[in-house]
Amino acid sequence: MGSIEGILTGFQVAFSIEGVLFVLLGVFVGTFIGMLPGLGPISAIAIMIPITYGMEPTLALVMMAGVYYGAVFGGSTSSILLNAPGISGTVASSFDGYPMAQQGKAGKALAIAALSSFAGGTVSVVLLMIFAPMLANVAISFGPPAYFALMLLGLTAIASLSEGSTIKALISAVVGFMVATIGIDPQTGTARFTFGSTNLLDGIDFLVIALGLFAIAEVCYLVMNRHKSLGGSGKDIGSLKLSKEDAKEMSGPIGRHSILGFILGILPGAGATIASFISYITEKRISKNPDKFGKGYVKGLAAPETSNNAATSGAFVPLLSLGIPGSGTTAVMLGAFLVLGLQPGPMLMGDEPEVFWGIIASMYIGNIFLLILNLPLIPYIARILTIPRPLLISLVIMFSLIGVYAISFSVFDLYLLLAFGVLGFLMRMFAFPAPPFILAFILGGMMEQSFRQSMTISDGNISIFFESNISLVLIILSALSLSFPILKNIWAKKKA
Repeated sequence: MGSIEGILTGFQVAFSIEGVLFVLLGVFVGTFIGMLPGLGPISAIAIMIPITYGMEPTLALVMMAGVYYGAVFGGSTSSILLNAPGISGTVASSFDGYPMAQQGKAGKALAIAALSSFAGGTVSVVLLMIFAPMLANVAISFGPPAYFALMLLGLTAIASLSEGSTIKALISAVVGFMVATIGIDPQTGTARFTFGSTNLLDGIDFLVIALGLFAIAEVCYLVMNRHKSLGGSGKDIGSLKLSKEDAKEMSGPIGRHSILGFILGILPGAGATIASFISYITEKRISKNPDKFGKGYVKGLAAPETSNNAATSGAFVPLLSLGIPGSGTTAVMLGAFLVLGLQPGPMLMGDEPEVFWGIIASMYIGNIFLLILNLPLIPYIARILTIPRPLLISLVIMFSLIGVYAISFSVFDLYLLLAFGVLGFLMRMFAFPAPPFILAFILGGMMEQSFRQSMTISDGNISIFFESNISLVLIILSALSLSFPILKNIWAKKKA
C-alpha cells in the first residue's frame, strides 16, 4: 500500500463515528490531565491500558494518542497561570507565560499558547504524513557520538537562559549536573551519591525538581510577599484578542519551531521537553530583542509551545516505524501496542495500515478538537487567577503533592519536593536562575551516557566525535554557539 492509499485509509478510520468519538474523548481527558500539575500523560495512558482490554486496537490507540498530545496541549495552562508546569514539556512555557499572566494578560497568554500549539501540532502531523516512512532512517543515523554532540549543543545555550550573571547561571547548571548523577550508574551498576539511601537508587524524578523549583518556590515567594499586589491576581484577565503585531511576532517562531520541534521529536530520547528548551533558547539567540525574553514576550511563549506540540507528533516516528519509544510516554504506548497484540516497527505500515495511518490521521482531527475545546474555555480557565491567594496557594501545594506522590507512591519524594522548593526559593532570592539547572539536569544523564558509550565503542579514542558528519557539524555549531556571545560583545564594544 502506497502513502496516498495509506493516508486515505487513515482518514477513513479517523473520520468514522467511533474514531471521532474516541479522538474527542482522548484529547478531552488529556487536556484535563495536562492542566493538573504532576499528572502527566504517562500515568493516564498506563491507567487506560487495562481499560482497553477487548477494544478494537486502532480505536484504543487513537484514544491513547489523543491523551498524549492533549496533555501537552493543556499542560501550558498551569505553567502560565500558576508557574506550576502541568507536564515537563511545558516548563519553558512558564518563562514568559507566567510573567504575562502577572501583567494582567492571562487571556492573551492562553490564546497565544493555544494557537501556537495548534499550529505546531498541525504542521508536524502534515510532515509526519509525508515523511514518516523515510524519517525512520534519520533517527537510526544518530549514534552515541551524534547524541553527545546534540546534547553539547543544547548545553552551550546555558548562558542564554540567564538574565543576570553568567557565573550564577553556570553554578546553577553545575548543581543540575550533580543532581543528574544521583542514583545507579547505568553502565557499571554502582550506586552514586545515594548516601546509603535506597530511595535515591533510581535517581530523582524530573517532575519533583520542576514542581519544586517552580511551583513550590513560587508558593514560598507568595507567602513571603503576601502583602505585595501582583498584576495577574486581580479579576482582569485581559483580552483574548491578538493584535496584528502579536500575530506578526508569532508567525516567525511558529514557522521555525514547527519544523525544529518535529525534527527533535523524531530523535529517541529527545522529546517535547528538550524540544521546548532548545526552541526557546534558539529563538532568544536569533532575536533582535533578547532582553524581552523572560518578561512576558510573545515570541518567548510561542516558540516552546509550538515546539513541544510538534515534538509530540515527531515522537511517533521512531515508535511506529522502528518500534523504538522516543520518550517515556511513547514507552508506555509501546506497552499498549504489545498488550493489544500489535508489534510496532518496520512491518506495521504494511501489515496494519489502518493502525499506522489511523493514528497519524487522528492527530490532525485531534488538534482541531483541541483548539475548539480550549479557545472558548480560556475566559473560564483564566478565572483561576481570581481565586483568593490563600486558597490558590493551598491548591497549588495540594496538586503538586498529589502529582508527585502519584508517580512513585513514595513519601520520600514529597520531602524532596519540599527541599527543591526551598532551594528554588533561595535561588530566586539570590538571583540564581532556575532554567540552567533544569536544562543541565535533563541533558546531563543522556550526555554522560552517550559520551561513555562513544568511548567504549572507540576504545577511548576521542576522534570518534569527529568521524561522523552529523556529530562533526553539531560540534562546530556548538563552538559557534559558544563564541557568538563573545564575538557579539567585542563587536558592540568596537561599534561603541
